Amino acid sequence: MKRTMALGAAAVAVVFLGATFWLTTRSTGADRFAQCRSSTVAGDIGGPFELVNADGETVTDQDVITEPALIYFGYTFCPDVCPLDVDRNAQAVEILEERGTTVTPVFISIDPARDTPEVVGDFAEAMHPRMIGLTGSESQVKQASQAYRTYYKAHPPQDGEYLVDHSTFSYLVMPEDGFVDYFRREVTPEEMADKLQCFIDNA
Repeated sequence: MKRTMALGAAAVAVVFLGATFWLTTRSTGADRFAQCRSSTVAGDIGGPFELVNADGETVTDQDVITEPALIYFGYTFCPDVCPLDVDRNAQAVEILEERGTTVTPVFISIDPARDTPEVVGDFAEAMHPRMIGLTGSESQVKQASQAYRTYYKAHPPQDGEYLVDHSTFSYLVMPEDGFVDYFRREVTPEEMADKLQCFIDNA
């Protein structure tokens, strides 16, 4: 009886260890971007959006993300943070271009009241010739922001002007995989380019 129980326990242990090994190797192998990630993301980020481009045309995420894309949410009247962040993203894209790798830089306005299609288009073009500038109605912008879990809140106007508090992450999105990682402000253009290259090489 005791021998039977011992054999049964041993069999269960073998099955458990085998299942653990299978699940571990399966989950590790499933994430082909594991060696590229520098951050842990909880929950789903990214998703469908419908916005307006510089030509006043309504576009969706499928129209915009046709290749690896680097997305930033900000506003053109931002006095310092947005221009610096978007310029950093543009520099990273240029570094990759020199390596023969193409990434689309995307700027999504969280200030649709002032950022018309023309204003967003001029801002994006000044930052990088291939940058896509997007705006939209308040509801369209809110939906896109919620999809990427970004935060923004306008201050009360003073003399007709106002600032907008907002999150400052940049998001790497792949056509087939969707969102894969985000980048903080302190990441340099060179570091960002290397990370982007890693994800693209493993896609």
